[in-house]
Amino acid sequence: MNFLKRIGIFLLTNILVMLVLGIVVGLLGLKMEDLWGLLIICAIFGMGGSLISLFLSKPMAKATYKIQIVKPGIAHPKIAYLLSAIESMAEERNIKMPEVGIYNSKDANAFATGASQNNALIAFSSALIDRLSEEELAAVAGHEMTHITNGDMVTMTLLMGVVNTFVMFFARILTVVIDNALRDDRGGGLGYFGYIMVIMVLQNILMLLANIPIAAYSRWREFKADAGSANLVGAGPMIEALKKIANAYVPEKRSDSYALAKINNQKRISLFATHPPIEVRIQHLQEML
Repeated sequence: MNFLKRIGIFLLTNILVMLVLGIVVGLLGLKMEDLWGLLIICAIFGMGGSLISLFLSKPMAKATYKIQIVKPGIAHPKIAYLLSAIESMAEERNIKMPEVGIYNSKDANAFATGASQNNALIAFSSALIDRLSEEELAAVAGHEMTHITNGDMVTMTLLMGVVNTFVMFFARILTVVIDNALRDDRGGGLGYFGYIMVIMVLQNILMLLANIPIAAYSRWREFKADAGSANLVGAGPMIEALKKIANAYVPEKRSDSYALAKINNQKRISLFATHPPIEVRIQHLQEML
C-alpha cells in the first residue's frame, strides 16, 4: 500500500511539473510536440537507469563488498544475537526477514539495500561487529530496518529518476535556447561539438543544484531511521552505537552506490551531505530519552 502511495505521489509530481513545463515552453516559443519525444527519451534513460540500479542493488552490493550471508545456527554469539533481533523486528514490522550479511572492512558501518521491503539485505562490516555490543548492533539493525520499512530505497530511486530525467531534459532545452540566441541570418549557433559541450556543462550544473534538495531529504530520512531504531530498541543503545561509530570512522574507498542506506557517511557539514553530523543525531536521540 505504501509503495502504491509513493507511486501516486511520483505521478502527481510529474503531472504538476508538466503543467509548469507547458507554461515555460509557451513563454520560450518552443513547440510542445517536439518536447514530448525528448521528454520520453530522457525518462527512458533517467528513470530506466535508476530502476535498473534499484533492482540490481542487492546482487551488486553482495559482489562489490564480497558479503557473506549469515545462516541460522551460526556459532558467533554477537551475530547470532543480531540475526535473532532482526528476525523479531521483521515480525513486528510485518515484512519478510531480510538477508543479513557481513563484509570485511575497517570502516565500522552498516547499510541496507534491495528493491523492496520483502527483498532486502542488511549488511554489517566486520569492524562494526567487533566494536559494538549486542544491544548496540541491534540498534544499528533497527536503524537499517526502519530504512527498509519506510521504503527509503524505492523513494530515493524514484526521486533520483525524476531528477535525472529533468536534468537531462532541461539541459537540452536550455542548450536549444542558447543555440537559437547565437544564430543570425548567416547561421552561427553553437555547432555540433559546442552543442554537446554545453549540454554536458549544463547537466553537471543542474545536477549539482538538484543534489541540494536530495541531500536534504537524505538527512531527514536518517533522523527518521534513528527515531525508528529508538522505538524498536530504545534511544540509549543507538546513542552509544553512534558514539563508537564516530570514533572508529575510517573512510571507505569502495563505491557505495549500491549501499543505499548507510548508517554513517561522515563528510564535512554542507548542503550536499547525505547524513547529518553524528553529534546532531545523538542530540536528537537524547531528546527522546
